[in-house]
Amino acid sequence: MDEQVKIFIEKIKGANSIAIMGHKNPDGDSLCSALALARLIELNFNKRPVCVYDGNVPDFLDGVPLRGYMHYYERVNLADSYDLVIIVDYGTANQIGGPEIIAKSAKYVIEIDHHRNENPIGAQLCINDLSAVATGQIVYEIIAAGKLTYDLDIANLLMISLITDTGQFRFVQSGRPMRIAADLIDFGVNIRELISELGVKNRKTLQVEARAVANAEFLYKNHLALAIIPHSDYKFLDGKGDTAMRLLAQVRDVECVVLLKQQKQNQIGISIRSRIQPIGHIASALGGGGHPCAAGALVYDSIENVRMRIIELFRGEFK
Repeated sequence: MDEQVKIFIEKIKGANSIAIMGHKNPDGDSLCSALALARLIELNFNKRPVCVYDGNVPDFLDGVPLRGYMHYYERVNLADSYDLVIIVDYGTANQIGGPEIIAKSAKYVIEIDHHRNENPIGAQLCINDLSAVATGQIVYEIIAAGKLTYDLDIANLLMISLITDTGQFRFVQSGRPMRIAADLIDFGVNIRELISELGVKNRKTLQVEARAVANAEFLYKNHLALAIIPHSDYKFLDGKGDTAMRLLAQVRDVECVVLLKQQKQNQIGISIRSRIQPIGHIASALGGGGHPCAAGALVYDSIENVRMRIIELFRGEFK
């Protein structure tokens, strides 16, 4: 990584204009990794990048540090050409959304990701680590390798990245993220306060997720939990439905959880979680991707057709 970080720093020093973006409908890792990088560049190189996103930012992330740095992509001049674009936590090119036009016109593109990119954007420099639990972890490693200065805002953003992408550290499988978290706490991060703030949701969101849990199907001897958030409820969903998936994962014998979110009549967001067994190949079969035990996809079809396809794809998965 040292050589990649050296190039990363050189490109920042040589750029007069920088844009940073992540995936559409940013989660805690995508949003906070982008904001942490923006502040990092501002603090160390005296340059303020433009941060852009497409979709919606969940309400529970509105209070993260430097939230005002992030702009909806249609509120910036899309005709502007940037010397450097940094794309974080995007997975596949079709997950970027509207800001992709900015990346395509950039002179140089850097990607920083912890996903297996089945459809990459074509960046000239890739600082990727599939073993990292969050893109925020890679940003921390860049700071360490480049001996860069960071402040409490950056530390808090990186901690939020780790908290949100690991289910509050429940899905961590190595000690490295915990050691990074310990460093950030020693730096001044109040982890209890962050977790408390991130855990607050509005009543309608919780009611939507509760209905999804109450109406869930349990298939293949209860090894698969399948829940649906219909379009009438989707507008009240704040985030990806993590509470519903977490509750369903607590049911005895459940090994995998699938949440279907009817974003539009024939546009279905799919989130898949597994205790142990890999499910990335199922997301890939649906045109998506992610990690071995946490993946997703976006499918343009009816909710019933997607439901039936999910059931078929999981046939034979459980011994």
